[in-house]
Amino acid sequence: MDEPEESGASETGTDNPETGTGSGPDTKNVHELRRPNPVGNRKPGTTIASRGVPSSESIYLPRYDSPELRSFQDQNESMTRNLWNLEELANFIFSKKYQPKYYEIAIGFLRLLSEKTQLTGEEIAGYVRSSGTSKATFYNRVLPRLKRVGMIKVERDTIVAVESKRKFRPMRISLSKTFGNYFMKIGDSWLAAVDDARSRKEKKDQMKL
Repeated sequence: MDEPEESGASETGTDNPETGTGSGPDTKNVHELRRPNPVGNRKPGTTIASRGVPSSESIYLPRYDSPELRSFQDQNESMTRNLWNLEELANFIFSKKYQPKYYEIAIGFLRLLSEKTQLTGEEIAGYVRSSGTSKATFYNRVLPRLKRVGMIKVERDTIVAVESKRKFRPMRISLSKTFGNYFMKIGDSWLAAVDDARSRKEKKDQMKL
């Protein structure tokens, strides 16, 4: 089965972002928050309410010393050599605490993909059927998000049938390094910024001597 086109709805949609099931947030409150407020109609001294970051463009980042995370640095801020496993990494994309349904579906699929490194559309459809996973949840929520953050790569091959001349575009999904490269760029850039700031401070202090 091929991956359906993503809808324009946010990931919270009709599902509860806290559990991945049930009805969405209070519609009235959401509309009140998002109702446009032209500058000319705003009362003096009032501020524009923030709409927040769309759920489709956010990830779960618990505080650095959270018990959810295994230690990744020592007291001197030096990186430790231990690595986080697949379950720990998936928690940043689908919080096990707040989105347990999406988390479990994502983990099951990532485990299978890790074993085979690549899956066809038919193999994915077979997995969804055999695991009893909701097709709507998998194809509209989990799969698109894993693609957006760069954990998986979705490719399509164009095949033309000899007799009917019809074109088919079967889907292939494989693991992707983009997720790791993305966060390594963020981390390396921040470390460089900190080192540069400390270096400039040291030079200024030495010039005062």
